[in-house]
Amino acid sequence: MSKQKLVVVGNGMAGARAVEEVLARGGAEMFDIVMFGEEPYGNYNRILLSEILNGIQDADGITMNPLSWYAENGITLHAGHRVEKIDRAAKIVISNGGVRARYDKLMIATGSRAFIPPMQGVRMEDGSLKPGVFGYRTIADCQQIVDYARRSKIAVTIGGGLLGLEAARSMTVLGCESHVVHLAGHLMEMQLDVAAGGILKKTIEGMDIRVHTSKLTTEVLGTDKVEGLRFKDGTELPCDLVLVAAGIRPNSEIGQLSGLTVERAIVVNDHMQSLDDRDIYVVGECAQHRGRLYGLVAPLYEQAKVFAEHVTRTNVNAAYHGSKLATKLKVMGVELASMGITDPTDDNDEVVQFTEPKRGTYKKLIVRDGRLVGGILMGDIGKAPFLMQAFAQDAPLPEERLSLMFDLGTPSAKVTYDEMPAETQVCNCNGVTKAGIAASVVAGASSSKAVMAQTRAGMGCGACKGEVTELVSWLLGGEVEEDPSVHYYVPTIPMRKPELMREVVARGLKSVSSVFRELGNGEVDPSAKPALASLLITVWKGEYEDERDARFINDRVHANIQKDGTFSVIPEMPGGVCTPDELVRIGQVAQKYNVPLVKLTGGQRVDLVGLKKDDLPKIWSDLGFKAGYAWGKSYRTCKSCIGTDFCRFGLGDSMGFAQRIERRYRGIDSPAKLKLATAGCPRNCSEAYVKDVGFVAVGDGKWEIYVGGAAGAHIRKGDLLFTAKDETEAMLIGSRFMQFYRENAKWKERTYTFMERIGLERVRAVVVEDSEGICADLDAAMEASIAATVDPWLEAVAPKTANQFTSVIPAKEDV
Repeated sequence: MSKQKLVVVGNGMAGARAVEEVLARGGAEMFDIVMFGEEPYGNYNRILLSEILNGIQDADGITMNPLSWYAENGITLHAGHRVEKIDRAAKIVISNGGVRARYDKLMIATGSRAFIPPMQGVRMEDGSLKPGVFGYRTIADCQQIVDYARRSKIAVTIGGGLLGLEAARSMTVLGCESHVVHLAGHLMEMQLDVAAGGILKKTIEGMDIRVHTSKLTTEVLGTDKVEGLRFKDGTELPCDLVLVAAGIRPNSEIGQLSGLTVERAIVVNDHMQSLDDRDIYVVGECAQHRGRLYGLVAPLYEQAKVFAEHVTRTNVNAAYHGSKLATKLKVMGVELASMGITDPTDDNDEVVQFTEPKRGTYKKLIVRDGRLVGGILMGDIGKAPFLMQAFAQDAPLPEERLSLMFDLGTPSAKVTYDEMPAETQVCNCNGVTKAGIAASVVAGASSSKAVMAQTRAGMGCGACKGEVTELVSWLLGGEVEEDPSVHYYVPTIPMRKPELMREVVARGLKSVSSVFRELGNGEVDPSAKPALASLLITVWKGEYEDERDARFINDRVHANIQKDGTFSVIPEMPGGVCTPDELVRIGQVAQKYNVPLVKLTGGQRVDLVGLKKDDLPKIWSDLGFKAGYAWGKSYRTCKSCIGTDFCRFGLGDSMGFAQRIERRYRGIDSPAKLKLATAGCPRNCSEAYVKDVGFVAVGDGKWEIYVGGAAGAHIRKGDLLFTAKDETEAMLIGSRFMQFYRENAKWKERTYTFMERIGLERVRAVVVEDSEGICADLDAAMEASIAATVDPWLEAVAPKTANQFTSVIPAKEDV
């Protein structure tokens, strides 16, 4: 029996998921599958577009199905082709590139586009958007926005929904003064009530984003480009970039041109078939089912399953009956769960409510006839899994309502999972049910990571990862297999750090790109670049080939970026000591460049905060100090008490020792920041016991060496590694420990975690007793690193790249 032709118009999240569902039901044996996608990529996660804007990810980082996936599954993909015509009589689709494809079954999943409200001056005479006005829906949109934002000062986002708020935050990251303009009286009115919207507004304003609610934009000002906005109330807001995130409109024109029934979108029946042609299915945001349109991912995936069941004849009775909307989100770092209605609509509705505005916590449940019909959880969503299950299943609630919000008797996780119906959706973004996760476990997945890779649960917004991990553990009876990849130094290269370092040396790989090419099968993981750069610097010292796109912005400009796009500069001040002349010079520089804030740091140095990127080289030159390395994963500083020179309790020259330490290790790259301290006696005024490496004088010239201390979010007293007979021996053992840590720690692993993972006994055996015979190698490697270190502030005179200190991302300025 010959295969039928299945043509899919649309390669977005709905279209690609529908094809995945078809393949999962043996569709590859039934159909030759042809897909058309208007964008030149594989399928990507549109939920994560804000991460493209703020630079966390690139296009590869949010890709769900790379182009290779289509070929591996026998799918013909015409990427970059928009279908312009469907000839229903001949059963042929025709693209704008002239590609013709015959079909037996056709699925339309053209999605939606950004809605641009009717505003005077929003378009040019040729109908194009005025320069500076952008929709926000695709990777290309994001790339254009980022490019324009680099030349802009004030950005306004029209729309206070999820996408709009995330976009507004990205504008601050890009260095713009950021505003949100929203028509409704409070933010996210579809998911939140007035009180919750007010709390969210205060939280967002605390992130330096200005929020304007109850504002109707009537005009975009400016002749040739955006210069501002005018509102219905007559007020104006100057700006040079407008990002529109005011909703979406279905891409249903192809259905209308083809003679299908179109109202707000293409109308479908319960099998997701068009009303006019049963060989044409419609899924996603371009489909209208029972009068409703859905923009959330979960309903689209439910529709995709029904389509796949029906078109493969796996279940000819498969039917979509609509979706109850419940979702977990993370809005600008704020956890949020919303389900059903946001305000009571019936006289008998019972409202259970708790609010703690200062902590950003808000909980509200609406109960009708003992069932949950609406709920909002913000800030603390620990009860979300149970409540969303109760909402989805229309289950009766406990009489004790307080237990619905707090841990006062709600069923335990095991009981909840035991009673959870198989069809309960655990991951809203990717439509993964309890049954889907269980099937993955039955098929052999024995870790949460393996389950996530197979089902994509937890790989959307990430809000459900904790619940997925707990469910997998419950399904496996707690016997969760450790995934070996957790030990890989970078995810795409299956090697632990020491093994990777040996391979890098053996192959002579001195650049990040060469490592990906030779050891990662050519697959580039953007998020792993900084980790690899750190490793290569440790291995190759001055021979490392510096590819600047492999380093964070901080490392590229040798200053610490702030949330408003300005930078912080901290000059070196060994042991917290400087001369009066040096202190005066710092003050003069602060005055000359109108530094907004001068701050004394916990590391006993002076921090100049709020500096423009363009000014950094001039500031460094005027200061005349060496770099303080306050920005990177490296040696940072050595704090000291006043020591023996003036303190009557001093047993050792802590100030002098700290200065010698800082001048020796300045700029040494490290998997995570290294903070050191010297204390002149056990009274520990410089907090040496809780530093990554601390030296404490105990008399007779001896120094105790403590390692793995912490006094930030994690509190840990360091382990006593060794008591050195003098300063020279203390420096030697401390140096060996730092080199051993550099060569064996995971990326971003602080010494306190490293010590707990490796163990004090092994560390002592290696760096003190030389149990592995590598002490000479550790000493030599550290000496080579020290010799190769160059003060990066010298780049003020000789920049590494032409635009290294140019404000491609301008600092925020008052207007």
